Amino acid sequence: MNEVFVVAAQRTPIGSFLGNLADRSAPELGAHAIGAAVRAAGTDPAAIDEVLMGCVISAGLGQAPARQAMRLAEIPDHVGATTVNKVCGSGMKATMLGTDLIRAGSARRVVAGGMESMSNAPYLLAKARRGQRMGHGELVDAMFLDGLEDAETGGSMGSFAQSTADRHQVTREEMDAFAIGSLTKALSAMEDGALGAEIAPLADVDEDEQPRRARMDRIPSLRPAFAKDGTITAANASSISDGASALVLAGEDALGDAEPLARIAGHAPHSIHPSELTIAPHGALE
Repeated sequence: MNEVFVVAAQRTPIGSFLGNLADRSAPELGAHAIGAAVRAAGTDPAAIDEVLMGCVISAGLGQAPARQAMRLAEIPDHVGATTVNKVCGSGMKATMLGTDLIRAGSARRVVAGGMESMSNAPYLLAKARRGQRMGHGELVDAMFLDGLEDAETGGSMGSFAQSTADRHQVTREEMDAFAIGSLTKALSAMEDGALGAEIAPLADVDEDEQPRRARMDRIPSLRPAFAKDGTITAANASSISDGASALVLAGEDALGDAEPLARIAGHAPHSIHPSELTIAPHGALE
């Protein structure tokens, strides 16, 4: 079986919701990451066998978001492209699929990554095609419908996370301490230039937006977001963001003179009930 290596890894800066990357679509962000990764790998774009890009909120993006991103990145048209929609972890699934293609001998070099512009998720007028005969119409938020709500129950990912935190007795203090620690590390890495090698600047945007906007002194006093007496807040939960990342994967026989960043030793999927999504990685690790 062919060993698989990560030859290059590049990403855009991560923009806040309606922030400094809001004027760029997901395929545009993806194209920037793809192009930067291919250049960093020193790989001839024509030598790429497949582009796999995760994208969950694809409403309104037009046909074939991954192919749009690939063409914007000036990858030749003979290269295949596939969009992966998996909540959550579409970019990771794209990497797993790319790894399997190389291991199976179906490809030698694959670009794999993910792209989202939550700021550009449209509002949908669901019944407009049949006609709104009378009464009030309803706008549906594609960001929630396609990305943040369970399709069966309408439950939000945040409320599911709150239920999981309650069940496992994770306290507000523990969550806030983790959030503050994460922000502190992010700011330290930004100040030290530790992230510079992986970020491909977009125009005048060269660093992640959210960490510098956070006010750590206010984190312990924020109101709960998903339950009256809950522990999850806007600060200790995941941010709503815009950005993209891409890896160049290569089999051992396609490395050439490239110095790999990492070897993909293995991967494992694991699925559970949607309401328990936040602990799904535990099963994969087992």
